[in-house]
Amino acid sequence: MWLKNITLLNFKNYTDADLHFSSTVNVFTGNNGSGKTNMLDAIHYLCLCKSYFNPIDGQQIKTGEEVFMIQGDFDRNAQNEKITCGVKRNQKKQFKRNKKEYDKLADHIGLFPVVMVSPYDVNLIMEGSEERRKFIDNVISQTNGHYLDQLIIYNKILLNRNALLKQIAITRKYDPTLLEILDDQLIAAGNKIFDIRKAFMDEYIPLFNQYYAYLTDNKETVELNYQSQLNESSFQELLRKSVEKDRVLERTTTGIHKDELAFIISEMPLKKFGSQGQQKSFLIALKLAQYAYLSKNKGFKPLLLLDDIFDKLDDNRVQKLMKMVSHQDFGQIFITDTGKERVELVFKKIDVAVTLFEVKEGHIKNA
Repeated sequence: MWLKNITLLNFKNYTDADLHFSSTVNVFTGNNGSGKTNMLDAIHYLCLCKSYFNPIDGQQIKTGEEVFMIQGDFDRNAQNEKITCGVKRNQKKQFKRNKKEYDKLADHIGLFPVVMVSPYDVNLIMEGSEERRKFIDNVISQTNGHYLDQLIIYNKILLNRNALLKQIAITRKYDPTLLEILDDQLIAAGNKIFDIRKAFMDEYIPLFNQYYAYLTDNKETVELNYQSQLNESSFQELLRKSVEKDRVLERTTTGIHKDELAFIISEMPLKKFGSQGQQKSFLIALKLAQYAYLSKNKGFKPLLLLDDIFDKLDDNRVQKLMKMVSHQDFGQIFITDTGKERVELVFKKIDVAVTLFEVKEGHIKNA
């Protein structure tokens, strides 16, 4: 699968753009703030119906305009697929595949898999466990539509259970039967999600270990641990034991919404003890493992978007990374960087041809 072309209208800082891409390596160069990352985000929109950076669609419309449009043609299994996304201020987002609008956006997820590597990913390390759960959910959702359905169901039941706990606290009337009904529903959805996450991590962790070892020449010891309360006890038993605590705190304190992904380096938390270079290598390995997992489970290669990838990596790791993604089991790649000469030198060293685009203040052209 690869993206043949893209057309933008009033998207972020672009008034308009019309680009044709190579099926291999495409590089956007320009100063910070010129719009390089916005182009990657437009590609992400076409693949996953949303921005990688900002969940509010209306905020992607160019200042002073009322609508944005993104359109692209994919080659997918030797078939042309035209994807169109349009957003008007204060109106529902429109998303079409081959001119037919989706009944629900979730039907699009996974058809055009994509992996983004960005400086923004440091939030996976520095922020709370919710960011890391979202990462797991995003990867699995691109290969398993049933999983996304179960997540939606679980979150709705969780909201209802928390609302009931608040109501019990206010009215001081406790009917255990009502709570048991919600518990049974929560357990049914939660167990399915846990089983899928566990199976995913069993396949994903060896891929991560392989890529981190490659990037660092096996010089560092890292671990990726999936931590869940359901590893220690059944969901039913967890809810039974925590019912009094839940009533006091007026929220559900146990379940798969408390799952965590622990990042460890040299037996210590990566957040506190990893250097910037080690953290970036860790994040890149996470994303390359995501790519390998999607590629294997989808049966074709996703798009790979590398935003500002050379920052905080030494020359050796940069060259190893570019050589790997250009020569091995990777398909179409989009890269941003501030230095045109640096990009040309890196790819000249590894003997890989690239298609270059220059970006300047929301204008873009072939270099």
